Amino acid sequence: MTAFRFIGRDADGTKITGELEGVSREAIATSLLNRGIIPIDIHQTTQGEAWTETLEEALASKRVETSDLIMFCRQMYTITKAGIPIMKGIQGLARAMKHRHFRRALEDIVKRLESGVELSSAMRHHGDIFDSLFLSMIVVGENSGRLEEVFDQLSFYLERDLETRKSVKSALRYPSFVLIALAVAMVVINIWVIPAFAAMFTKFAAELPLPTRILVGVSDFFVAYWMYMLVVVIAVAVAARQYLKTDEGAKKWGRLSLRLPIVGDILERATIARYCRALALMLQSGVPIVKAIDLCAQAIDNPYLAEKIQKIRSGIERGDSLTRTHNASGMFSPLVMQMIAVGEDSGQVDQLLAEVAGYYEREVDYDLKKIGDRIEPLLIVVMAGFVLVLALGIFLPMWEMYSVQKQ
Repeated sequence: MTAFRFIGRDADGTKITGELEGVSREAIATSLLNRGIIPIDIHQTTQGEAWTETLEEALASKRVETSDLIMFCRQMYTITKAGIPIMKGIQGLARAMKHRHFRRALEDIVKRLESGVELSSAMRHHGDIFDSLFLSMIVVGENSGRLEEVFDQLSFYLERDLETRKSVKSALRYPSFVLIALAVAMVVINIWVIPAFAAMFTKFAAELPLPTRILVGVSDFFVAYWMYMLVVVIAVAVAARQYLKTDEGAKKWGRLSLRLPIVGDILERATIARYCRALALMLQSGVPIVKAIDLCAQAIDNPYLAEKIQKIRSGIERGDSLTRTHNASGMFSPLVMQMIAVGEDSGQVDQLLAEVAGYYEREVDYDLKKIGDRIEPLLIVVMAGFVLVLALGIFLPMWEMYSVQKQ
């Protein structure tokens, strides 16, 4: 197969450029005409263009952000609701798509749709963009004839999920920066500041106070072994990262993250809100409850809680009720369990789960707004302790030498 670059115009006269692979120019022209594009110029890709394309491909990010998926779902909702053929609609989206990897995925989906494949099957070849929950929703929409409603629900779910994750990251950004700055300050002080004072103190040949001796000893250790310490820190970080990629490490970190002071409870409720929102979405679309819970467990980014959700699925497969299995997981408060029980008794589980998701999301939003008030006192105490140690270690001997000189 040879790569060809083309210039053409669609039915509206809009100029379209791109690249396709084919056996000849005639084959490319036929493919373009089948897509409703009138070819103007088709030429084989030159070596320079190939190198440029390869470089752009290497520099372009293959990660499709949630915001891109939200926009895609909104546009697909508008397209399907307006009655525009899906293949033609996705062609138009691919032309306007700025994200290179996403555009190529949409172009591949169009090719597969032309060969008679269903939309869900065409999307399944791009699992790095469309996860199992997304694909299952598309299957339900195709089978029920409510594809536009599915895209609308997916855009709402993805938007709420994105807002929650952004809020958590924004709340943790300030204390993270403070701790990083504090660590950098400790390294600078131990390597450059304290040695200068230590050289000055040794000139007086006087016994230094205990805090000063401790600071000087720590500083000497930093200066003598900082390269080894850096190697150890990097090695530990790499080993920890590799361990967290394993199932056991991911589950242990998932459990530990929920026990972190101040933020652990918020992370847990945000994850539960995501689970409830996803499960409500799946049930509203008609996905069987066992499969819906399994897909929700895969969508959860905490393996420890995902394992609990899988136990809920196993309990339902054994014939237990939704209320009993969720209560046995220990993830939900008594108030939420009452809401789930009412939903199960009334046959409105999806609506009550959406209410539960909203309840947890409101709690998370409130706690995130107050997290600064809870973290700031701890940061002040840490900073005060840091300043106190420096004051005792550096200024105490200076005061004593000043008193001796004055006497």
